[in-house]
Amino acid sequence: MRAVVDTNVLVSGLIRPRGAIGLVIRGLRDRRFVAITSPPMLEEIVDVLGRPRLRDKYGLDDRAVETLLRFLVLRSELVIPSARIERCRDPRDDYLLETAVAGAADRLVTGDADLLELGSHERVLIVSPVTFVGELD
Repeated sequence: MRAVVDTNVLVSGLIRPRGAIGLVIRGLRDRRFVAITSPPMLEEIVDVLGRPRLRDKYGLDDRAVETLLRFLVLRSELVIPSARIERCRDPRDDYLLETAVAGAADRLVTGDADLLELGSHERVLIVSPVTFVGELD
């Protein structure tokens, strides 16, 4: 299975790798699915993990950010989206659909209610981490 894992899931997995999110991260680590990523996704991770409030609250440093980025680069297929998609209620989320389409993903794994409400885009099903983990079994 090919999947885009939303940055909210990846960041949560770094901070608290428990429950379904932890299982998604372990599935990525164990290559139970092909993860698809893109430069905008990597940029968002750097941005989010660079926020002082988040760093202070969870004791994150540059090393933690670098470790996550290296992990993603090693375990993911990098794609460069070429088609612009404007479908999300929050236009800042459209890049995830663009990444999923460019990478021929089967799933977009997210905790974002606006994306989950879409249900699918083209042939990409949009699912929660709990649903995705159930599909990996």
